[in-house]
Amino acid sequence: MNRVTLSIGLLFILVIATNLPDWLADEDITPQTETETAWQPNYQASEMLSTLFDKDGRLSHQVFATKMEHFDMLGFTLFKQPQYTIFVASQTSPWQVSAKDGTLYEDNRIQLENNVEIRNQDEQGFARTIRTDFIEINLIDKTMESDQPVQIFGQHYVINSNGFRANLTTQQYELLDHVQTIYQPQP
Repeated sequence: MNRVTLSIGLLFILVIATNLPDWLADEDITPQTETETAWQPNYQASEMLSTLFDKDGRLSHQVFATKMEHFDMLGFTLFKQPQYTIFVASQTSPWQVSAKDGTLYEDNRIQLENNVEIRNQDEQGFARTIRTDFIEINLIDKTMESDQPVQIFGQHYVINSNGFRANLTTQQYELLDHVQTIYQPQP
């Protein structure tokens, strides 16, 4: 054997000896924590339409959303551009609610944010349209409330308030901080 072959052989053995522990070591697999897993949606839907009924079989509400993500471990569902139709047993006309973003919690409470608009489909109702940037609706009790600036539009008036509470079944409204009412009677 000549010196060149011997030098190459020793260099090869040195490289193997230096890297052998790294090659034989178990790869450290970092397990996903429960928190990381919780932030991954269990399922997603696009252009989703869901219809829900109450315990007596009556139509309770419908929801349409351009995108929906359900997080089972966290107990909520996120909606993009939700459009809710809420049916009240004592009324023939439903309420239609739309927003840019929404979150539905397991206790049938939905929070809607950004460009929220609630429309009463009953032309004879006290409030025809309600606009705000945040509202929370209890789908069981058919109540809603907001602590944000709210505009309530009726047949001949506009009410501005900082927050309100409403019961869709009884159609009772409570202004938390009344700002202004503009009344415009029609001749």
